[in-house]
Amino acid sequence: DYMKWAIDCSAALGAKTLSGPLHSTLGAFSGSGPTAAEKKRSVASQRAIGDHAGERNVTIGLEALNRFECYLLNTMDDLSEHIDAIDRPHIKAMYDTFHANIEEADPIGAYTRNHKNVVHIHISENDRGVPGRGHIPWKETFSAIRKSGYDDWLTIEAFGRSLKDLAAATKVWRDFSESPEVVYRDGYKHIRSGWKKAGA
Repeated sequence: DYMKWAIDCSAALGAKTLSGPLHSTLGAFSGSGPTAAEKKRSVASQRAIGDHAGERNVTIGLEALNRFECYLLNTMDDLSEHIDAIDRPHIKAMYDTFHANIEEADPIGAYTRNHKNVVHIHISENDRGVPGRGHIPWKETFSAIRKSGYDDWLTIEAFGRSLKDLAAATKVWRDFSESPEVVYRDGYKHIRSGWKKAGA
């Protein structure tokens, strides 16, 4: 019901995409990896969500999260397999550079293999601070995204302590930038510059 409400709200706002870890509860763990029954239940739920999303012309971009935040879907390959099993045209994927930096042995390869499903991208530094200040391989990342033909939003995702519940859920205990304005300003410049260089 919550997802149907979120889809309805997105449609009312004119949004075409609703993205995030919309496949399982953030920070809830069983103590082991996902079982076949859990995956089957998730697929069934996502099919119903996908049908409702299709009726509202909203596409869901499911996000693979790192193992410290979720245990159901951690890699882009896992996510693509899950999306294929769901088999609904309005259930797709999003790519997050922060999570890929943790879970993927080859983040660029993971994106390239799975780009056909990607409808949204989070530009997020390895420490979740200002994009461009950490060690994410940005040159290769922007190049892979451009080569894939992706032509949609590149959204900065950075964290601090201002949203206490989210900070606790994501284990953010300090601020990673001088201010939100610095994140927006420098992150935007980083994306513009990286995108331009990737197309040169």
